[in-house]
Amino acid sequence: MPQQTSLINVILLAAGGFFMFVCMDSTAKYLGTVMPVTQAIWGRFFFHLVSLIIFFLIFKPKVNLKKNFKVQIIRSILMVTATSFMFYSLQKFDLVDIYVVFFTAPLIVSLLSAYFLVIRSGVSDASSRVRDREAFASVALGWIPVVIVGAMPFWFGGMFHGPFANYWINGEESSLDQMMYGILHSWFESMSGFTTTGASLVDQSTSPVCSGEFERDCLGSQRKSLILWRSISQWIGGMGVIMLGLLIFSRALGGGMALARAELTGPSVSNLGTTLESTARKLWGIYVGLTLLQAALLLQFTKMGAFDSINYALTTMPSGGFGTTDEGIMHFDDVLIESIIMVFMLLTCINFSLLYFAFSGRSNEIWKDEELRTYLLIIFIAMFAMSVNIYRTDSLDYGLFESIRHSSFQAISISSTGYSSSDFSNWPVFSQFVLLLLMIVGASAGSTGGGLKVLRIRIAFELAKREVMKIIQPRKVVAIRFNGSVVDEQRVWIILGMVSSWMVLVTASMLTISFLEPSLSMKDVLSVSISLLGNTGPALGDFGPEGAAATWAGMSVPSLLASTILMWLGRLELLTVLVLLHPRTWESD
Repeated sequence: MPQQTSLINVILLAAGGFFMFVCMDSTAKYLGTVMPVTQAIWGRFFFHLVSLIIFFLIFKPKVNLKKNFKVQIIRSILMVTATSFMFYSLQKFDLVDIYVVFFTAPLIVSLLSAYFLVIRSGVSDASSRVRDREAFASVALGWIPVVIVGAMPFWFGGMFHGPFANYWINGEESSLDQMMYGILHSWFESMSGFTTTGASLVDQSTSPVCSGEFERDCLGSQRKSLILWRSISQWIGGMGVIMLGLLIFSRALGGGMALARAELTGPSVSNLGTTLESTARKLWGIYVGLTLLQAALLLQFTKMGAFDSINYALTTMPSGGFGTTDEGIMHFDDVLIESIIMVFMLLTCINFSLLYFAFSGRSNEIWKDEELRTYLLIIFIAMFAMSVNIYRTDSLDYGLFESIRHSSFQAISISSTGYSSSDFSNWPVFSQFVLLLLMIVGASAGSTGGGLKVLRIRIAFELAKREVMKIIQPRKVVAIRFNGSVVDEQRVWIILGMVSSWMVLVTASMLTISFLEPSLSMKDVLSVSISLLGNTGPALGDFGPEGAAATWAGMSVPSLLASTILMWLGRLELLTVLVLLHPRTWESD
């Protein structure tokens, strides 16, 4: 109990300290408008000194002021300098922009601390390591505080109705009901970002910014810092889930390897380095390098500006789909932009292990991968089928080039980012059905794409074929092979269990959404369920590229909450969630 009480006190003190810092900065920003900044800085440290003197006189703490006296002097000088810079910046920039930059430092420090304190700790005692169930719980439940922190800028920064609406828009006051809805909308937007789903609620009905001259482009009227934060959340979420088990649990804590194997089911994952840590570094290097390369190509060779280039690079590599305007990619209507983005979307759908082989000069091993060949074959067939179907549809008035252009872009995008070069909700039923199947199939295992993953579907198909052969030839032993190697039976049944669980969850999702939203059509319910679980974002029907934000914003509160849960389930491995929900998981050893 004493330890528990102490922990609670620490948490309360930390929260209180953070609140006081926010109050101090807000007060300093206000005082800068009525007095010189130097006077505000003097007042901050003068009253600080008076408070310390009173504290020492009353409580008389035993503190040796002579210990490390020179260090304390240097620390004081740096503190005054940092505070001065902070107060001056408060008068030049908005508070939300400053905090986006300000909290980048703690983020970097936290990541470095995790690396040096955990990974470099060299824990070898198995008894002191975190077990799989704790690793699963950490990964699954760790999303909650991450999403909460990610939602705060949207709520406080004015993207949705919050307590500071009057600060962002003069004369705009948000009621208590609007602020409560703003919390839900911010939570949804943050969950959609970190899970790389790409569904958005930024609409005239949800955002106080979108009025008057900004009504035609609600997202484009938002603060650039908030748009950038949306993109960063997707960039972090895209690679973070894949690498969590590899970078932290598998080596440092001894747990989470099952999670890593469940996500990175490709057989080539272990061949990238001598340790999982080195593998993680190489994959992260590819991820960062491709992001920078795409941003440079978009900036150098297209009409995109620096802001758009950076944002679309940040949301392409994680297969996210967030844009900078309501129209997204359609806003540019540029073949070169679509071509560059299409290339990088295709790369995100490929196992990152294969990309490493390509960059390390082992290109001959890439084309030996059966999953890659299967995925490319699926994409090619889908492109061809949709191109023919769209070209022969008179109502669309697409030429041959436009048919191939939009079909190719959408076939790759639907299993990756969810970007749209055209409003595919108006396409013929056959093409929409093909897109729905691509949403289900998804991308390759070990990629940032969503869906069931090609490898799992391929192995499930091989399992079904084997069972048919057993009926025909009962005595014949048929092994399931992948890339020339026999797939372990345990792995086969794990994959089959994940496919079955996914199908059950889709069914349950359809029933839930159809019950909560009785006005939706069958096509809407089906595509929304698959889109949320596959982390695609745009769906079919009313949830297509045109007006998708308005449609999501029009859903009821229970539907939005259910949607966030589905996005969470879709980003995690379903078996991981099922393991956590099973009562025996938490029984004492």
